[in-house]
Amino acid sequence: MIFFARAILFDMDGVLMDSTPSVERVWRAWAQAHGLNPESVAAQAHGRRSIETIRAVAPELDAEKENVVVEQMEIDDKEGVMALPGAAELLANLPDDRFAIVTSATRPLAVARLGYAGLSLPRHMITAEDVVHGKPSPEPFLKGGTLLGLATADCLVFEDTPAGIASARAAGMQAVALQTTYPADQLEAAHAIIRNLADVKATLRDGCVTLEVVPIPMMKN
Repeated sequence: MIFFARAILFDMDGVLMDSTPSVERVWRAWAQAHGLNPESVAAQAHGRRSIETIRAVAPELDAEKENVVVEQMEIDDKEGVMALPGAAELLANLPDDRFAIVTSATRPLAVARLGYAGLSLPRHMITAEDVVHGKPSPEPFLKGGTLLGLATADCLVFEDTPAGIASARAAGMQAVALQTTYPADQLEAAHAIIRNLADVKATLRDGCVTLEVVPIPMMKN
């Protein structure tokens, strides 16, 4: 499949890097400390700002206070955080004014995880502190497009979660899903589903990024 865009917006966890073991360790430990179901809490943590996860699973707690605790736990837990296939190569092939990272992580956590994964800090990044409403609200990706000075129709998004895909689609952007965190049947709102960024080839010509992607075969109902 061929996509055309003037710029690319990348989610971070599950797209550029694998941080799933760290995320699940942290949220399970936090849930156990508060007498919550670890599996249920961990399942809700992917692709969302941590403060919104806390508000959803434990509305009785002080979300601001707990968010500080969880963030530090995530920063401290770096075991297994690594770049996903194709991520470093694709980023290196794009001019720094043609892409941004749009993540639900806070800026300190994003900086830490990029370092753990051996990926360079990008010129443009939208993090949890930059938005009032996180994914699935369109706000994060709308701000990502604005940061690059582009209209929503000019941007293509790479995401790995249903919340992130919903955010991109609500922002009026094309979305390509990576089957790194969720099964394909939960990613069907995307325009295409791929294994990882190794299935993407990008070329820049006349101010336009052409992306050749190799989608995974979809099961017929």
